[in-house]
Amino acid sequence: MAFDVVVNEAPARGLAALAHRGPYIEVGRAFEKGGAIIGAPGLWEQVRGMVGVYLDDPAQVPAEKLRSYAGFELVEGAALPEGVDEVLILAGPVARLRFRGPYAGLSQGYDYLYCEWLPELGRDPGDAPAYEVYLNSPSDTAPGDLLTDICLPLAP
Repeated sequence: MAFDVVVNEAPARGLAALAHRGPYIEVGRAFEKGGAIIGAPGLWEQVRGMVGVYLDDPAQVPAEKLRSYAGFELVEGAALPEGVDEVLILAGPVARLRFRGPYAGLSQGYDYLYCEWLPELGRDPGDAPAYEVYLNSPSDTAPGDLLTDICLPLAP
């Protein structure tokens, strides 16, 4: 399966995030908990979007030890609510693959990026974790219509 990949300059992102440890497919629980934390003080109007940050390679790290963050991108100047960590994604070049479909299939996009696209292009990954920008929500979108940008930071 081939995907379209675009290289562009990604903006810096400031996230209010909850740490998750365990299989990446279970990070949704951290998003639910984070949503409750954001919603309690009425901060949803200060959220620009949701971003998952994935720190480990699931081919190298056992599923129960995988580390990730369920992040809520805040507008500039928004106060960080209690109970969350601040996670910063630096601006810089990224390979962006837009994936359409259920989250359970995202590994296909990663496999393509790392195993086919990156070697063919001759670029090296950057020294930052991959992240996903969720463009719609499973709460009001059919699984087959979910859109996710998989962002792989690249070395300059």
